[in-house]
Amino acid sequence: MTQRVELATVMDRLTVDGLITDYAAAVDDGDWEAYRRLFTTDGRADYRSAGGIEGDAVSVARWLAESLRVFPMRQHLIVNRRVLFDVLERDTGDLARVRADYVNPMGSVDDDGASVAPDFVCGGRYAFGLLRTDEGWRLREVVVREKWRRPSGRGATS
Repeated sequence: MTQRVELATVMDRLTVDGLITDYAAAVDDGDWEAYRRLFTTDGRADYRSAGGIEGDAVSVARWLAESLRVFPMRQHLIVNRRVLFDVLERDTGDLARVRADYVNPMGSVDDDGASVAPDFVCGGRYAFGLLRTDEGWRLREVVVREKWRRPSGRGATS
């Protein structure tokens, strides 16, 4: 591997990592326009394992906006990111797969509008499929595999 290819791979890893962070921030901040911009035009997301829907990024963003309204406090923690590149057209890799674990505490607000301790915590694993486009790396696929959830004050459920 030449130094140029190694540098390109490092830059791609940093960019892909930043895209995953941008995904978490968009969901946590409820920035659904930014969420949609992270995807390719044919990008899809699948939240069915967490009780959600599967569909194109626009439809899923609408569903997320509505369903997460009850949890104005959200904080995705996406960790243990494993990035693998594959070649579509260019020699440095045009496709990426990221497997990453997540923990997601979410909370509501009290009668005064102040955030309260998390009402709900869940965790699992994401599978991200990314594509290098003319605009840069974009999400082509997001699959959520929820492994556990714990409502406040109750035992864990799966």
